Amino acid sequence: MTPQSTRKIYILDTNVMIHDPNALQQFDEHDVVLPIVVLEEMDHVKKGLDELARNVREASRQLDELSLNCDDLSKGCPLPGGGRLFFELNHRAMALLPDSLSKGSGDNRIIAVTMSLQQQHPERHVILVSKDINLRIKARALGLKSEDYRSDRVVSDLSILPSGKVRLDHNTWATMAEQLENIEQQHGNHFIVSWPESMPLPHRNSFVILPGEREVAMRCAQIDADRRVHLLDITSYRHERHAVWGVQARNIEQNMAMNLLMDADLDLVAMMGLAGSGKTLLALATGLHQTLDMGLYDKILVTRATVPMGQDIGFLPGSEREKLEPWMGAITDNLSILLGDEAQNFSDTLGQHRIEIAALSYARGRTFTKTWLIVDEAQNLTPHQMKTIVTRMGEDSKLIILGNNAQIDTPYLTAHTNGLTQAVSAFAGWEHAGHIALKASERSRLAAKAVELL
Repeated sequence: MTPQSTRKIYILDTNVMIHDPNALQQFDEHDVVLPIVVLEEMDHVKKGLDELARNVREASRQLDELSLNCDDLSKGCPLPGGGRLFFELNHRAMALLPDSLSKGSGDNRIIAVTMSLQQQHPERHVILVSKDINLRIKARALGLKSEDYRSDRVVSDLSILPSGKVRLDHNTWATMAEQLENIEQQHGNHFIVSWPESMPLPHRNSFVILPGEREVAMRCAQIDADRRVHLLDITSYRHERHAVWGVQARNIEQNMAMNLLMDADLDLVAMMGLAGSGKTLLALATGLHQTLDMGLYDKILVTRATVPMGQDIGFLPGSEREKLEPWMGAITDNLSILLGDEAQNFSDTLGQHRIEIAALSYARGRTFTKTWLIVDEAQNLTPHQMKTIVTRMGEDSKLIILGNNAQIDTPYLTAHTNGLTQAVSAFAGWEHAGHIALKASERSRLAAKAVELL
């Protein structure tokens, strides 16, 4: 147990409790203070069916259990890590606020509690934790310590997020090629190379790009304990004879993506890429081929997070499909490319090609069997929402996760904390999952230049 003199005092903002209902567990070796205004604000959010309301109800249940087993709330409720939880009721702290700050603001009441605790405990570290950037800045302007809530980060450094490929330089490949002759070579398309100690091992189902006048990619099929990596040739979808529903890979990364999508042994494929890199088009083309032509799946199901990029236009009328149609512009645009004149009527097109669209809100409790499931705009999903979707997948189904971490529209989500990053990190190296990051924009030369310049 940490001595009280060395325990820090953390004041948690409402958005921390809403964002992560298990946030208390991240601070339980220290003293945690919840201003009473936090409970009031949580009370305003708890009614509803969305994830925020569910998070608040879960956080409230945990607070209820802790307070129920506490004999004297004024002395704090014991936390499992040795710290204590306090509910701050001191409204006199408002007198500490400067006149320029409104006394009726919930954020300012939280700042007032932090100022009061700092005065009461000058010998201890008093820290305000909030997801609200402006609140943190105001607190610092008043001489208080404030921090972002970082415990929800899936990765601490985005540079270590798997890209699904590794590019070898000429010298490295030359060294490997020399060893190749002395190790093993099998029937032309299966090579085993000794991976250099100076380089991190690639993930299984990732790709190794060999140098040359025309770059060649090989797929990492197996990694032995002695750092021997098995490389396999891949199908070239850059030729017309291998086109899928008329779609050819326009660059080496798209070719890697199509190899993953066409592999029936993979249950999950994640594609991260910039705008115009072809994520949705490739997912639909390969899905139509394997559903309608090969019969591997009974249907294609498309879903996405309904988060507006700009100002929300309000509630939409109609059935579930009618409500979702405005959000499915990327799907309809790409279906028009794939189907041509057949895609004139959206509803008829979906039915004829066994395509369904569904809201994430209705995923809980469902099981998707023999389904090619495309999750678009996955960068706007929370890790909890992503877990809900992945755990809905039944037998003989395939999950395609598409997203771009540069286009996050959900408040309080970042590239470090969203469901897309979580899925890519968690499934990296699993034998039935693959991931590829697409860099080049193939939408148009204008779009490609915009990605570069803007």
